[in-house]
Amino acid sequence: MVIGIGGCSNAGKSALANEIIAKFPKKKTVIVCQDDYTLDEEMIPNHYEHTDWEIPESIDFETYIQDVKDAISKNDIVICEGLFPFWWDDLVTLYDKQVYLNLDKDEFLLRKVKDDRWGEEPDWYIRHIWDNHQTYGKIKHKTEEDVYINANHGVFDVDDIIKQLGL
Repeated sequence: MVIGIGGCSNAGKSALANEIIAKFPKKKTVIVCQDDYTLDEEMIPNHYEHTDWEIPESIDFETYIQDVKDAISKNDIVICEGLFPFWWDDLVTLYDKQVYLNLDKDEFLLRKVKDDRWGEEPDWYIRHIWDNHQTYGKIKHKTEEDVYINANHGVFDVDDIIKQLGL
């Protein structure tokens, strides 16, 4: 099974992916995280003299999709997670299921203020992160099989999610 997990920054995509994988210790599983395919900073466009990590062009898509295809051929469960898992049609066609972690704007702002992984971000850039998620991060090709999760509480009922995924 191939699962795409998306949501805005700090919604819990990586945490959920790891929790799902942990439920299947006897299966061949892998998480293919888009963060691992970020281009070198000098190759990414700027937004007001700030590296714009919040656009699909910041990802080495060709390598990413090739690695996803390789992972599919070697694993029982492949999870593709990141900010833009639903942006590229060539990637979306590989998914059996799409999972979207919905986070309210106020909760996003609260979490982002506490997120110091890349240093302090200016307020205008945090707003830019939210706005770009609205453009590039949501499920484009919706199906009845999509799983929507309220991520505002930060705790997932993984067993229920696994049931919704049909795993």
